[in-house]
Amino acid sequence: MSVAAPLRVIAPEPSPAGSPLVEIVIPVHNEERDLGPSVHRLHAYLDEAFPFPTRITIADNASTDRTRAIGLRLADELPGVDYVRLQAKGRGLALAATWLGSDAMVLAYMDVDLSTDLDALLPLVAPLISGHSALAIGSRLARGARVRRGVRRELISRSYNLILRLTLGVRCRDAQCGFKAIRADVARRLVPRVKNRNWFFDTELLVLAEREGLRITELPVDWTDDTDSRVRVAATAIEDLRGVIRLLVSRGGPHRLLRFAGVGGLSTLAYAGLYWWLRGVTSVSVANVSALLVTAVANTAVNRRFTFGVSGRAGIWSDQAAGLIAFGIALLMTEAASWLLSTLAPQAGRLVEVAVLTAANVAATLVRFLVLRGWLGSERRRPVPPARGADAPR
Repeated sequence: MSVAAPLRVIAPEPSPAGSPLVEIVIPVHNEERDLGPSVHRLHAYLDEAFPFPTRITIADNASTDRTRAIGLRLADELPGVDYVRLQAKGRGLALAATWLGSDAMVLAYMDVDLSTDLDALLPLVAPLISGHSALAIGSRLARGARVRRGVRRELISRSYNLILRLTLGVRCRDAQCGFKAIRADVARRLVPRVKNRNWFFDTELLVLAEREGLRITELPVDWTDDTDSRVRVAATAIEDLRGVIRLLVSRGGPHRLLRFAGVGGLSTLAYAGLYWWLRGVTSVSVANVSALLVTAVANTAVNRRFTFGVSGRAGIWSDQAAGLIAFGIALLMTEAASWLLSTLAPQAGRLVEVAVLTAANVAATLVRFLVLRGWLGSERRRPVPPARGADAPR
């Protein structure tokens, strides 16, 4: 079995005297409809049911409607409410600016629509105040969560988080939920390293925290989706995928990609030769399955050692199981290509057959990289660092 890296636990730094223990940031852009009712509701909840001194900060990132006037009025009327105006758009920009300038010990944020049940706020910040965790995130995908949202958004959310697991080895189930908290000392260390200042900010922050081995509490939440959300799903999805690719390349570096490409090229050539030989004595399906299986096992073994630097027999069977998952995906892709070829060009010769299936296998190589990258390249496969000083696990 693979060895899990220890979680780093560092004692939190207390807030300065007279400062709030918790600061909740509400990033907004053109939210004149929801801002007033939501801040009043949150403020009343904190007064009645929240045991820690808390500040609410409205972080207005370049609104062009009445959001600014409403935010200033709320800050004037309600004690413990501040308004901050930024001249550029970006949720990550708003969070970075307010968090890094805060004097609170725990920094949180929530979406202005208050989609998350506010009773989750205390369980969110408690592990940070106690020093148990460095970050805490609400999760709509964790067991115990109760979620009301459309099928389209549910499918997009699950697909995105699956991509994060396969490509970056992210262990958190829901990277995008607009309900998170972080200790201020951890934010001061991580936030300046987050390059994205928009929607991908959350994901990048979580990836950096996991790479450092910091403890993250994932809290199942009750969530009711805002049907009037102004998030542009297509543009956000493109931004997220670009961010995933950037982190994928930065983590392994171009040398890892080149090594994988080299192994993949040799594996593809071996598949083509083995398929050609087997096709002379057996059917298309049998030749395809046999050639794929042999090259998949060899491919995983070579990538395990050469590309991802995993040596020894520990975890070898689970690694091969991950390789077999990639094999199954490649099998589906090549069988589909074979069926399509037999339907559209039933008289095609063996050379065309090999070319089509090899092309499908090349496409499957990318999928294999994502699967193996997510498993073999995961942080849990790295050697356990020695304990040192305050960063040592306790």
